[in-house]
Amino acid sequence: MYKGLKLFSLVAAANAEVYFKDTLSSMDNWKSSGDGIFTLSAGPHFGDAEGDKGLKTSQDARFYHTSTTFNDFSNKDKDLVLSYSVQHGQKIDCGGGYLKYMPSGLDQDKFNGDSEYNIMFGPDICGSSTKKVHVILNYKGKNVLINKNIAAETDQLTHFYTLILKKDQTYEVQIDGVTKESGSLTEDFDFLLPKEIKDPEQSKPKDWVDEAMIDDPEDVKPEGYDDIPKMISDPDAEKPDDWDDEDDGEWEAPELENPEFKGEWMAKRIDNPDYKGPWVHPMVPNPDYEDDDSIYSFDSFGAVGIDLWQVKAGSVFDNIIIADNIEEVQEFIKANDNTVAEKAMFEKAEADQRAKDDAERASAEEARKAEEEGDDDDDEDDYEDDVEDAINEAKEEL
Repeated sequence: MYKGLKLFSLVAAANAEVYFKDTLSSMDNWKSSGDGIFTLSAGPHFGDAEGDKGLKTSQDARFYHTSTTFNDFSNKDKDLVLSYSVQHGQKIDCGGGYLKYMPSGLDQDKFNGDSEYNIMFGPDICGSSTKKVHVILNYKGKNVLINKNIAAETDQLTHFYTLILKKDQTYEVQIDGVTKESGSLTEDFDFLLPKEIKDPEQSKPKDWVDEAMIDDPEDVKPEGYDDIPKMISDPDAEKPDDWDDEDDGEWEAPELENPEFKGEWMAKRIDNPDYKGPWVHPMVPNPDYEDDDSIYSFDSFGAVGIDLWQVKAGSVFDNIIIADNIEEVQEFIKANDNTVAEKAMFEKAEADQRAKDDAERASAEEARKAEEEGDDDDDEDDYEDDVEDAINEAKEEL
């Protein structure tokens, strides 16, 4: 059985097609059209100084536009797997980390946020409110965003983002090989009109009773209820002995809340005997609904690009692959994944920084204590000098 599965895996890999891959060891095949400048860098921490180099955003508060092209293909009747890695070593506060996958014919010199794309995929982080993974597919000229919220990674390490579009109209989003979301394209995106709509010929009957509770008709307000004042004069108050009516005016006792006052009268509430429940609008088939089993499919792919704004630069994009087989993509990721060594380097740098900060704080504290001790010695010297000066002055007077 195992041999059979292994043979099947080898056959699947042999039949797999890789449309594009780039480990970003060079920027020769990429053309920039934005004001932000990319550099080739592995970032502040890495597992392989050369192998982990990628396109790094290098200037704060810039629009970044860069793209590369490849041979045109369509994913009709095939699965489509998009994957790449990104590291936000700068502790990104507001900026994108996603890629755009475009049809062939892109004018690279004019590539920007208005350029047509098939798919936009990857993380977007801004403040505390936006920390999500975008999955946007173009459908009949409209860019449609997934209805689910997929959390993005927000640390300073490299992460691999993978999107799988399957020909059975399902999708899957993976981060570092772990599935974070999956489902149906027709259920988790608003590509199609609803299958059913509210019957336009129906409306709630005028005599429909949807009030569950009513005032008890037998509960009557007690006679004299409204005659009870909210405030009354304090019966225990007495006019002060020194009160002068001519100078102070007529004395009036202070007011206090009336303990007999019960507020506005309200009848008891009882179940409504005529209650029919909430009215539910009848549904009918939507005459404008059209099914589509090709939502996953695009007629043309021919370019991939980075189009984003970053307040704080420093993101490194790397290890881009487009294929029709997840196993092929997994092998590519495995061959270029240096995140274990990268994390070790990062943690050592963090530990070294903490040790340095602790040493600086300790040194500052020692300096502060030494200064305080020096001030005390100076105070004692000043006191002795003052005493000596006073004695000398007394002697001179004698």
